[in-house]
Amino acid sequence: MSGFEPVPCSVPGVFRPWQIFCLPAILLLVSTLAPLQAGEKIIGKVDYHFDGKISRPVLENYLARSATVASLLHLASDDDLRMMQNTGVKFAGRVIWMWGNESRIDELVAKGAPFVKRLHEMDPDLILQGAIFEVVTTDVSKIRIPAAVLEEFGLPVEPRNFSYKAMLYGFRHRHNHWYENASVPDMSRLETRMWFFYVAKRWIDMGLEAIHLGQVEIMDDWDRDHRHWRDLMSRIRSYAKKHARRHLVLIDAHVPSGGIVHAGKLMFDLHSFPSRPKSLQGQPHKAILEKGFSDSIYGRSKGGLSPSGWRCESLPYIVEIDNFGPSDHPGEYRAGDKIHVWGWDEINWFIKQPEDYRNEWLRYAYQWVRETDPNGFFQLPLRRFKHYTASMTSPRGMRQEETIKGIRAGLDRKR
Repeated sequence: MSGFEPVPCSVPGVFRPWQIFCLPAILLLVSTLAPLQAGEKIIGKVDYHFDGKISRPVLENYLARSATVASLLHLASDDDLRMMQNTGVKFAGRVIWMWGNESRIDELVAKGAPFVKRLHEMDPDLILQGAIFEVVTTDVSKIRIPAAVLEEFGLPVEPRNFSYKAMLYGFRHRHNHWYENASVPDMSRLETRMWFFYVAKRWIDMGLEAIHLGQVEIMDDWDRDHRHWRDLMSRIRSYAKKHARRHLVLIDAHVPSGGIVHAGKLMFDLHSFPSRPKSLQGQPHKAILEKGFSDSIYGRSKGGLSPSGWRCESLPYIVEIDNFGPSDHPGEYRAGDKIHVWGWDEINWFIKQPEDYRNEWLRYAYQWVRETDPNGFFQLPLRRFKHYTASMTSPRGMRQEETIKGIRAGLDRKR
């Protein structure tokens, strides 16, 4: 870890804490210090500074204080803002998103923008993350394509809407994959890239500095070299360099393969994945985390040259308590089910546990991830859509707020 470290007292000719009475010595020391480099830390103060690029230490400072606050800008209340400030979150995940019903985007932005402003007044360092998921529906055809998006892709400026059909795979591949008229988009289609660029632009213009792209690998079945994804990301990054709050947008996605690397270059700024708790047979409804279980990412995050220009053997990543729907055996143990936890998805399993166990499990999970893989960080849950909030406030609060605050406090004491 970079920064100032205590100097052993056996080293001659250096400043020691007990010499503080000697002002000339202090002034001499300060005058000879080199300026701090990006990402270096001062004892007692966590560095959150970035502009255009982000160093690995600063990125990790954010990920260590990350929390899922899904739908924050859809459902935001004063209690949410109070809870975020109380728990010290610095990276707020999935604050705005759409799963179908795309034509509500103007409404979402209008409702969310004032809360973004309030959040940044509360904490200018706070990173807010939007999401663009692996789904498009027929509702997308109600949205007019702005001239700026057509110009970005070198198309004539003309009045027309997005086309749902133009975003889909050929031969009905992954059509109606989620439900009727809700399909997986094909990133090799120009219309799909325009749609993703349009949504990313809306999120960046709101003041968001991170974007989660969901299951990217099911959107490039016909482009295994990821050429079209790389094209899209270069456009989003170029837009962010000019228009984002700190001239950068952090892009991540769920990476069951451990990440996407092309010619030694990492496609994402960080990786992310579900936490994949493992059901403990004979101990209803307890679960643990285990390296190598299912498709968990622990120890598998790929390395390379990051978009900010630093190299790593393994890219920092976050794991979260994810949601993806229940199995056909909720509440039951099945040895062959390596995705669900006791038949539930992760957040629904978590919600159904007693309060004491929820708090115990969060402390366990945060520490386990840090000890198991120094590249990994457990993203603590503050809100999961409308179904869960960690707030201590009744009647809907599930009382993990003080535990999360305690984990943060312990993290700061270790500095």
